[in-house]
Amino acid sequence: MAETRKKLAEIDPVWSRIRDEAHAAVQAEPLLGGLIHLSVLHHETLECALGYRIALKLGSGEMSEQLIREICDAAYASDKDLAQAARADIVATYERDPACHRFLQPVLFFKGFQALQAYRIAHWLWGQGRQDMAYLFQMRTSEVFGVDIHPAARIGRGIMIDHAHSIVIGETAVVGDNVSMLHSVTLGGTGKEEEDRHPKIGDGVLIGAGAKVLGNIKVGYCSRIAAGSVVLHDVPPKTTVAGVPAKVVGEAGCSTPSITMDQLLRGH
Repeated sequence: MAETRKKLAEIDPVWSRIRDEAHAAVQAEPLLGGLIHLSVLHHETLECALGYRIALKLGSGEMSEQLIREICDAAYASDKDLAQAARADIVATYERDPACHRFLQPVLFFKGFQALQAYRIAHWLWGQGRQDMAYLFQMRTSEVFGVDIHPAARIGRGIMIDHAHSIVIGETAVVGDNVSMLHSVTLGGTGKEEEDRHPKIGDGVLIGAGAKVLGNIKVGYCSRIAAGSVVLHDVPPKTTVAGVPAKVVGEAGCSTPSITMDQLLRGH
C-alpha cells in the first residue's frame, strides 16, 4: 500500500494528496465516510471522481446522473487538458483562498470549483457541436450553483472563484490563466449586439466582489478591479480601477494581484 501511494504521488501528486486527505477526513469525521468514499476513495483517478461529482450535482429528472456521468467520462477521455485545468484550479483555490486548507475541500464542498468544472464539460460539448447538451449543462449549473457561464466562453486554467454566488460570464467572454474573482461578478454585454460583445480578461487579473465588466473591452494582465466597480472601458495592464464608472486609481500594487488577493486601495 505504501509503495502504491508513493507511485501515485510521483505520477499525480494532486490526486495523491486528495486521497491522503480523504483518508484523514474519514478518520476525523466518520459520519462523512460514505460521502468521501463515494466521491473520492472509490475512484482510481481525479477524472473519475470529478465525473461522479458533476453527475451527482447536475443529475435531475430531465437528465439522469448516469447519462451525465457518461458524458463527463467521454469528455475527460477525449481532452486531457480538462483534468489538467481542474488540477490547476484546485491548486489555485488552495493557494489563494484562506478558507481552503486542503486540496480535498474544492472537490467536496466549494461550488465555485465544481461549477467551473461543469462549465469545462459544457465547453467541451460546445466544441463538439453538441450545443443543446451544452446548454443543458449550463442551465443545471446555474440552477444548482448559482453560477451562469455560457458554454462558448473561453476560460483558462488556474482559476479561483471565491464564494461564487451570482457569477455571470457571457458567450464571447475570454478569461486568461490565473485569474481570481469573487462573488457577484458579471462579465457581460452592453446591449443586444450579437457579435463579439463580452470582456477579454488578461492573465493574473483580480476581480473584486460585485464588479461588473461590460462590453467588448480588454482588461490588461495583472490588473485589479475593485469591488463594486462598473468597468466600461479598457483597463491598462498592472493597474487598479475602481468606481462607477471605473477609473484608473493607481498601480496594481504587486506583480501578481490574483495570487496575493490584496484588495485594499491604499491612499484612497
